[in-house]
Formats: sequence, structure tokens, C-alpha cells
Amino acid sequence: MNDPADPSLYRFDDSGALMETRLPLPRRSGKVRDVYDLGDSLLIVSTDRISAFDFVLPSGIPGKGELLTAMSCFWFGQLGVRHHLISTEIPPSLAAQFDIEPLKGRVMLTEKAEVIPFECVVRGYLEGSGLREYRQTGAICGNKLPPDLRQCDQLPRPIFTPATKAEQGHDENVTIGRMIADLGSELALELREKSLQIYESACDYAAERGLLIADTKFEFGRVRDEVVLIDEVLTPDSSRFWAADAYQPGKAQASFDKQFVREWLSQCGWDKQSDPPVLPPDVIGQTVAKYREALERITGAPGVRG
Repeated sequence: MNDPADPSLYRFDDSGALMETRLPLPRRSGKVRDVYDLGDSLLIVSTDRISAFDFVLPSGIPGKGELLTAMSCFWFGQLGVRHHLISTEIPPSLAAQFDIEPLKGRVMLTEKAEVIPFECVVRGYLEGSGLREYRQTGAICGNKLPPDLRQCDQLPRPIFTPATKAEQGHDENVTIGRMIADLGSELALELREKSLQIYESACDYAAERGLLIADTKFEFGRVRDEVVLIDEVLTPDSSRFWAADAYQPGKAQASFDKQFVREWLSQCGWDKQSDPPVLPPDVIGQTVAKYREALERITGAPGVRG
């Protein structure tokens, strides 16, 4: 067995954030997750990496991967929909080969799915790229909206605004018509219906805990021709959570996500084109506190790394 935190297997930054895993198995890495192919299943490891403005930052957020994993696993169990999660236990075959201490609380063992190449975005409030598109066109992804809506206003009803999945750079917002052209009417409309149903169910649950879900994105795949919910779900990385008692439309809302990171990066003089700077400790601390608070408010359980 390797020594704990063997640098050949794990890379940490100076704050103790897990930045990379390097198990000697077939691997692909996204902005946050390292995904290992175990043959008949996948091992998805949530690191502490954080991205902003399409860059993975050199600083991590200690414990973020554990918080994201706990949040996704909670929602997979709560929503009552078909999903890809098998277990959060590390397979014994891996535990026998490697030191797995750095992986504890960070892994999802999942079914293998054929990924459907669209982000299934649902918006209940006007913010982000939806707000920018609305101000230009009066619509979002072909969904015509009433005139004179303000930033963060609640929409008359939740809307489905899909996006293509980009390997690099920004995803592209598209219409349901584009999705139908690529996927066929039956599958595209099924994804829209499932996304809206999951969002509305999650909003009802979150409202009981004093939170608004402004928008979120889902990913789906196919397992033996069955559409299943995959990846992460309803985390601060994929959703905007706002405190209901502080909600004031007409301006940006305080949110339970990486807003401290985005604000600092926007104000520090970085050009958003060169390599991003190292985050200061107070920004790291405020960010992980918000992620932890989101988990605690949603699940009622204390966040990891108290």
C-alpha cells in the first residue's frame, strides 16, 4: 500500500485542498472531477478544484469535493428519479491496492451511461446568461418573456433553456428546436419534461428550508436505452441558491456558491485571459463556508470538516 497522500497518487495545494488524483487507472478529468473507468462502472472523484470564467484556478477550496458529493448524494436519494449512483463506498479492490484515505467522502461509484450532449438548464428567476439574453432579445432560448422584468425577478413559470456541452470555453445556449433537431422530438421533449419536474420538486423542498433555487442544470445519460440523471445534481456548482428571507429582486442576490471567488477575481486586476491568480485565504474561507451552509440548510446535517 502506498504511503498516505503519496504525491504519485494525490496532489494537494498549500491550503490542503485536493487538486488532483492520479490513480493508475483509465482516467479523464473535468474542471472539478476525476473520472476513472473501472470496466463495468465509473468511479467519480470530486476534487477541491474550483473554476471561474472558464479557468480552473490554482487554488482549491478545502473540503469542497466532500460537500459537493454529499449534496449530490442527498438529492439523488431525495428526488425519486432514476439516476446513475450505485454507492459512495470505494470498491474493496481499490482499497486493497492504494491508500484511499484522501478519497473518503469524495467518491461516487456509478453506472456507465452514454452521455446526452446537452446541459438541461431550468430557470425560475432572471439572472446570469439568461438575464443578458433577455436584455438583448426579450427572450431566453426562444422562451418569450414579459417586458420590463428586473434582474432576479421570478419568471411567470420555470423555463427550459438547454445548452450545448462545450469541451472548452462557454457552453452555448440553444432553443428546444435545436435540441429536437439533434436528438429527435421524443428524447428532447422527455428531457424537458424531466428537467422541469425535477426542478419544481427540488424548489418545493428547498422552500421549506428557506431557500430559493434560482436556476440549475442537469445532465442525463442513457443506460440500456433508459434515460437516467447523471453527474452532479443541485449543488452550489450547478445551481444558484438564494436565501428566501433576503430575496430582493432588482439587483444581484447573495448566493450560496462561488460568488466570493468571482467578485475577487473581477476586482483584483486579472485580465481573465492569462493564468488566474492564487486566491487569498479569506476568499477561500468565505467560499467554503457558503458551500457548507448550503449543505446544512438543504440536508439538515452538519457540513463536513466542521
